[in-house]
Amino acid sequence: MPKTIPETMNTTVTETMKEMNETVLPQTAASPSLDSLEGLAAYRAPERMNIVITGHVDHGKSTLVGRLLADTHSLPEGKLQAVRDSCKKNGRVFEYAFLLDALDDEQKQGITIDSARIFFKSETREYIIIDAPGHIEFLRNMLSGASRAVAAVLVIDAVEGVAENSRRHGLLLSLLGVSQVLVAVNKLDALNYDEQAFRKIKNGYARYLETLNVRPLAFIPISAREGKNITRRASETPWYEGKTILEALDSFHNLPSNEESFFAMPVQDVYRFSGENDERRIYAGTIVSGRIKTGDAVRFLPSNKEARIKTIETWNTPPKTGAQTNQASGFTLEEDIYIKRGEVMVKADEDPPVSAAPRIRANLIWLGSRPLVFGKSYLLKLGSAKAQARLEKIENFLGDPENRNPAELRRHDCGSVILSLSHPLGAARFYDNASLGRFVIVDGYDAAGGGIVLDCLADKQNPAKTDSGFEEELFALLRKYFPHQFTNA
Repeated sequence: MPKTIPETMNTTVTETMKEMNETVLPQTAASPSLDSLEGLAAYRAPERMNIVITGHVDHGKSTLVGRLLADTHSLPEGKLQAVRDSCKKNGRVFEYAFLLDALDDEQKQGITIDSARIFFKSETREYIIIDAPGHIEFLRNMLSGASRAVAAVLVIDAVEGVAENSRRHGLLLSLLGVSQVLVAVNKLDALNYDEQAFRKIKNGYARYLETLNVRPLAFIPISAREGKNITRRASETPWYEGKTILEALDSFHNLPSNEESFFAMPVQDVYRFSGENDERRIYAGTIVSGRIKTGDAVRFLPSNKEARIKTIETWNTPPKTGAQTNQASGFTLEEDIYIKRGEVMVKADEDPPVSAAPRIRANLIWLGSRPLVFGKSYLLKLGSAKAQARLEKIENFLGDPENRNPAELRRHDCGSVILSLSHPLGAARFYDNASLGRFVIVDGYDAAGGGIVLDCLADKQNPAKTDSGFEEELFALLRKYFPHQFTNA
């Protein structure tokens, strides 16, 4: 007898699909209806992009976000007028920044607005705005938010000009590898849309960003409060012939999927279940790029050991013969080999840009209460791997401008550095693979710094050495105490 869905459950599913139909999708003649399972299956989710909007305190970041919400009609119905009425009632001048406060209040009351996931949308795509506080004391929050973005808007006050934090935010975007950037020069209405004031800021800040290898797509003169050059071209700036904020955002591109890239998987752990008479040795982790299938030859870095995939292990699912990016997977090998947590599994027949790195050149931001100093050992975590790291050299520095030759990195300082590691780690340049090129430094129990790998460098003493010293010592002991296991060794 075929199983049937209980009536109450069927009603719930129908109501849920109707709610999605009414609140999530803009209905057009070509839009599939979500009132049926067929329509739900036919629906293709629109493209989404994570962007971060950042700037110094009071440079107009919140006003710009509020304008984007209002001018793209992404607010809940009646919300804009409700905030205007509230300001009038309380004798306050209306500000578009107040729209964010109104949305926060509703979220605290448990009302689903979806503003945290889909902040605003254009005809091209939906945008998720990641909050990035402007004050230096919230730099850690800015880093956390910007690290998830693929594009950024830097807001600068035309009256105040480029602040120190404006420079710092530009550097942080460079450190995090956010290459798609536009600069919004705000509050030009206070300067009567003066072209020379705009060009002075543009030329000076562009020269600074050039030193960081950041090349903005555009510098856009705007007035967020007045809505000039946000979604529509402003008549007040006839000397500007470029894109509006929304047009510039729509010209950005999402990062390509890692599925078509080289295969790489940091080993999270190796599992044995011998207590249950199960002789399998399962090498487990999450695939960060590429695809793999049974029968493929693989190599582990930094040990350089090779084997071949025997099976792909799953739990409570049909047997699999392949796995791909973002899948947590377990593998058995045709030849059991000894490897450690933190090694990176790659395909033996590929030439991936992954190295067994005993030293790295990196962009680093320091947030610890104690400074990063020479001669001290710190714990570095990269993927699932760990190593002790020492500061070898500070190549470039952004911090106290009076400190021309820094002997340390203090709280909120940034720079390009060389770090030497206690043993090689499987790593890649951040621009080749973000998961294998982003790391955290721990000082005691404090996550004190983070950065991205620019280059994997050879060992200064022994450039050809890649194998772990621990492994050499282990096999020496085995040969000494179990010589009968090594014939002609």
